[in-house]
Amino acid sequence: MVGMTDEGSPIDPTRPSIARVYDYLLGGKDNYAVDRQVGDVFKRDLPGSLAIAFANRAALTRAVREIATTTGVRQFIDLGSGLPTADNVHQVAQRHAPESRVVYVDIDPQVLVHGRALLEQNDRTRVVPADVRDPEAIRTHPETLELIDFDRPVAVMFSAILHHVNDEEDPAGIVRYWRDQVPSGSYFFVSHFRSGNNPETAEAERVLQQTFGRGRWRTDKEIESLLDGLEILAPGIVPAPRWRPEVVDSPWNSGGERELTVWEHLIAAGLARKP
Repeated sequence: MVGMTDEGSPIDPTRPSIARVYDYLLGGKDNYAVDRQVGDVFKRDLPGSLAIAFANRAALTRAVREIATTTGVRQFIDLGSGLPTADNVHQVAQRHAPESRVVYVDIDPQVLVHGRALLEQNDRTRVVPADVRDPEAIRTHPETLELIDFDRPVAVMFSAILHHVNDEEDPAGIVRYWRDQVPSGSYFFVSHFRSGNNPETAEAERVLQQTFGRGRWRTDKEIESLLDGLEILAPGIVPAPRWRPEVVDSPWNSGGERELTVWEHLIAAGLARKP
């Protein structure tokens, strides 16, 4: 589970990891046969579903750039960050604002190995091994406190993580905790599986629940409710490719006027601000 397991667990190549499956779907090499087996279910049985992973990553990149270039926020907490790929949060933020600081939070042991290697190259990043369902442990972790000043606005990134928190685990409570911990002017980015009430949604949810025991598709209203008390900025909660798309179209960054595939409708994105 991305960001959710027992701290200090060894890397287990016999059990699939959501972080590694996601890495495989994005074309990465940090995965094992068991992860590719799960990924191939999506590739083989749910053709077109890879668009979810790419559209999500592109929306995250745009959100970080937006925050770095249009606001004074220079602190980011990336919850359930997953394995490093192209244009990680610190790379995008520091490209536009070199003083930006980023705390990555995950509990997958392979993510932690890569993250700690990253620390050797960038002194404005930290990796916190913690469960996203335990926000207090993240907030009070020495690495977090070393880098993040909670008296100043923070960008809290919930990229493709809250849909892996089941209803009974109170995902809204997790967001509420962070909302209460950061000052006015802080930003919250969320991307989330978006229910299409169609066979594709049902089958993808079945695969994730059967494999990992989690993976919850939610409606736009349910996703909005996770951001209660925050000001959701234009264009609202929308399919990820439609969230502030690039001026120049590309297969995964566009959203302009072209028709989206059924799969591209199944990942939503939104940005909110604490008043």
